[in-house]
Amino acid sequence: MHDADKDEIDLRCPQIVADNAAKGLELRKQFGRGGTEVGVARATELKNREKLAPSTIRRMVSYFARHEVDQRGKNYGNSKNPSAGYIAWLLWGGDEGRAWALELKKNIGNAPDI
Repeated sequence: MHDADKDEIDLRCPQIVADNAAKGLELRKQFGRGGTEVGVARATELKNREKLAPSTIRRMVSYFARHEVDQRGKNYGNSKNPSAGYIAWLLWGGDEGRAWALELKKNIGNAPDI
């Protein structure tokens, strides 16, 4: 990958992903569960639409692959009494965050962090 190519790839998440992360942070605050400190840090980066490092995008893809099973848990998707897994999923950007990270990973491959 050439330096010019890296400049063309936007490593900031779409607004919907930022909104999902913000929702996850609010639900975590309200219900006192869901996610880890790493998830909270990721949600904060996403909510603020910070430019993420390529390694962070790869970690997001890994997170979603490991936690797909959470979607089968009780109260997943229930905003009135959300499961911890649902809150954590939102912290990482939700379904849209997963789709965005997967697509972006195709474009960045094994690009190093700068």
